[in-house]
Amino acid sequence: MKILVTGAAGFIGSHVALYLLARGDDVIGIDNLNDYYDVNLKNARLKRIDDYLKNGGETSFPYPQSNNLGKFTFIKMDVAQRDEIAALFKEQQFDKVVHLAAQAGVRYSINNPHAYIDSNIVGFINILEGCRHHKVEHLTYASSSSVYGANENMPFSVADNVDHPLSLYAASKKANELMAHSYSHLYGIATTGLRFFTVYGPWGRPDMSPFLFADAIVQQKPLKVFNYGKHKRDFTYIDDIVNGIIKTLDHSAQPNKNWSGKTPDPSSSKAPWRIYNIGNQTTVELLDYIEAIEKALGKTTKKELLPLQPGDVPDTYADVEALVNDVGYRPNTDLTTGIGKFIDWYMDYHKIK
Repeated sequence: MKILVTGAAGFIGSHVALYLLARGDDVIGIDNLNDYYDVNLKNARLKRIDDYLKNGGETSFPYPQSNNLGKFTFIKMDVAQRDEIAALFKEQQFDKVVHLAAQAGVRYSINNPHAYIDSNIVGFINILEGCRHHKVEHLTYASSSSVYGANENMPFSVADNVDHPLSLYAASKKANELMAHSYSHLYGIATTGLRFFTVYGPWGRPDMSPFLFADAIVQQKPLKVFNYGKHKRDFTYIDDIVNGIIKTLDHSAQPNKNWSGKTPDPSSSKAPWRIYNIGNQTTVELLDYIEAIEKALGKTTKKELLPLQPGDVPDTYADVEALVNDVGYRPNTDLTTGIGKFIDWYMDYHKIK
């Protein structure tokens, strides 16, 4: 099977590409390699993929391995480039698409709103058009727990209203879900959106909390803790996320035959369109999360307790029962194990003894 993975040099995208290659799929990976964060890390992720294939696999690899590994082709490309994306779809004739390329970050969207429109809105319509014109079997794409915004019902359910985003990033992800529905309705394209809940693990982004906290603790710098450490997050380990993505990709969205316009289900449709939460289905207070990182590093540092930042959601907590029931998703990595694996990678990557 030939699968397009957008954002292939990214945190989640590079892991997804590895899983697909390990089981024998051919992967075309695209990424614009922008400088939102260290490009060296993005290139290192791509090198990891190349090294994996050159070595014929790894005995310690966390994903199932086929006897025949897939082929990987990387193309530097921006999803916002309409003509280039159209030409790519025409040339490659993908069976399925995993769309993970996006401008990430809640706080960055406050100062750089146009980057989110270009990547998350223009880029997404280009992917939808490619799927439309070239009969892609299934489009699985990244949404975000940020779409829940001002909603305070816990745990967050896909049956909840998500019409009150607190950041442009969240609004762009909600827009993706609506855009996908229109294409599923008009053209019969199977689309599934996954609302990720605070993904962490090896090869993560340096602007994300575990990286920032580890940096501060290792360098013995005061640690900025927003919302006075009262944040609660549904932290989800990368391997659990990837397993959920693959299970979803293999389970094309189907029309809900019982869907009613009089009592509409926000997560399904008469069209082949679905929305799922993908998280760990538990919450951890931010200070406890920091303590787990400190224990793994064997160091502590001072905390600077600060107010809630604009655009931040105080708490997240995923109800993942729909994904469990439909595709058999089961997260199984506890926080101590996940943080331990992240810190092992972090120390190795930065060559810290």
